[in-house]
Amino acid sequence: MKERLQKILSHAGVCSRRKAEELILAGQVKVNGQVVKELGSEADPVKDRIEAMGTLVKPEKKKYFLFYKPDNVITSVSDPQGRRTVMDYFRTVRERIFPVGRLDYHSEGLLIMTNDGDLDYILTHPSHEVTKTYEVTVRGRYSPKLADKMSRGVRIDTGITAPCEIEVLGYDKEKNKTKVKMVLHEGKNREIRKMMAAYHYPVFGLVRTGYAFLTPEGLSRGMSRRLTSEEVRKLYELYQ
Repeated sequence: MKERLQKILSHAGVCSRRKAEELILAGQVKVNGQVVKELGSEADPVKDRIEAMGTLVKPEKKKYFLFYKPDNVITSVSDPQGRRTVMDYFRTVRERIFPVGRLDYHSEGLLIMTNDGDLDYILTHPSHEVTKTYEVTVRGRYSPKLADKMSRGVRIDTGITAPCEIEVLGYDKEKNKTKVKMVLHEGKNREIRKMMAAYHYPVFGLVRTGYAFLTPEGLSRGMSRRLTSEEVRKLYELYQ
């Protein structure tokens, strides 16, 4: 049965659907020896010979990991500057897994790693509003009144942020720092840092402590565990 090429590539663990579209447009995908550049092109993953970036595409067994990303690690499969990436923690995994979404270089916490392009698409598409929880440490006293105001939306360089939940967890008078819990339903680049910067609150620590229903229980920095089949099924059911 024929399927769209980007779906075949994501199912095979080559890359995400978005990256597959880029490869197709760049002429990096062949079907039976012919370069295909049309995004609507289809092929039979069983009968057709499909190549991506010069490599034969073969279906891979799906892998799913929950990873606790440390600070000073790039959320990417590679880095031209030679910095440590999340892939350095998965050298023994034979399948071509990749990170779902991103966490900033100086942010830490939960990140899903997989070779399931469909799940990547579901969890990163803005319309699905996947819940992500963060603990944020800022300089100064951050008030509940300001939390209520910011939760309704903050104007940053990309527009006004979507409503979110903000709760003040505590103020350390000696260190002059406040810890804040934030629950977001969108994933704009560096959104939390930009929101805080708009009100002149430097961020000194940012940890993702929740991804949908997943928590870091049992994980420390740099550690990972396999997602159970029940957890994967639940992610599909919640956001598909």
